Amino acid sequence: QVQLVESGGGLVQAGESLTLSCGISGKISMISAAGWYRQPPGLQRELVATISREGGSRYMDSVKGRFSISRDNDWNTVTLQMDSLKPEDTDVCYCSTGTFIAAGYYPNLEWGQGTQVTVSS
Repeated sequence: QVQLVESGGGLVQAGESLTLSCGISGKISMISAAGWYRQPPGLQRELVATISREGGSRYMDSVKGRFSISRDNDWNTVTLQMDSLKPEDTDVCYCSTGTFIAAGYYPNLEWGQGTQVTVSS
């Protein structure tokens, strides 16, 4: 149904920036929301940021003021701008499409391969 391709990761030093891109294709139904997840080594995948159809965004506390999520008008690309990166940000990042239900974001079942973000001290 939906194919997701994450790109833009890499190796950077602390304090530098990366821009992650999520290419979305093959969608059948209307997209109402999208989100970026991260998965630190040995830990579960966790939600980093979400963006609604109207453009509203939410962030986990540890990235507020440093990360910014955005999208294009056709939902072909969802971007995560990451500034002031810290070693704690080292992880594999995944994007998703999904919906907001009550206070929670619920991703769809499709995931890409992810893109590796490595931040050195």
